[in-house]
Amino acid sequence: MASVANTYARAFADVVLSVHLDANRAVGGLRRIEGLLAESSDLRRVWENPAVPAEQKRKLLDAIVHREGIEHHVRNLIAVLIDHRRIQFLGRIVEQLKKELDARMGFAEAQVTSARELGDPEKRALESQIEKVTGKKVRAQFGLDAALLGGAVVRVGSTIYDGSVKGQLEKIKEAISS
Repeated sequence: MASVANTYARAFADVVLSVHLDANRAVGGLRRIEGLLAESSDLRRVWENPAVPAEQKRKLLDAIVHREGIEHHVRNLIAVLIDHRRIQFLGRIVEQLKKELDARMGFAEAQVTSARELGDPEKRALESQIEKVTGKKVRAQFGLDAALLGGAVVRVGSTIYDGSVKGQLEKIKEAISS
């Protein structure tokens, strides 16, 4: 059902960009609805139940949107998902939407794994280097792996930049054995 998530994510990304919505606020509103669904099995049952009239479902949605201060366009997407019995795909749609918006706005997600905790200046310098290499604005997430021995491994999409001591030792080992 990845195509369902992709279809809705692309369509909503079109809306976000065409009406100049704040992308972070739109995604945040969707995440709040997603969180409410995860917390409340009753809400999930009502929205997924075909026996509950659509008007009642939308009234409940409107009350939640009003209480949470969620944008009208986000409300409309949720209403469409409820009406088309696709609300169970909301989590996947949100993840795909985030990727779609990042791609359209020139952002790249980077996973940086280092052997030790990096300070803020080191993180900013590393993000700057990744931006130069990829030509995109970077949102980096940092993690630790002591097995790297030193250096860092950066993953941007399917591309891996291995600057770790462990990676260099493995390359030397391969060169010697061949």
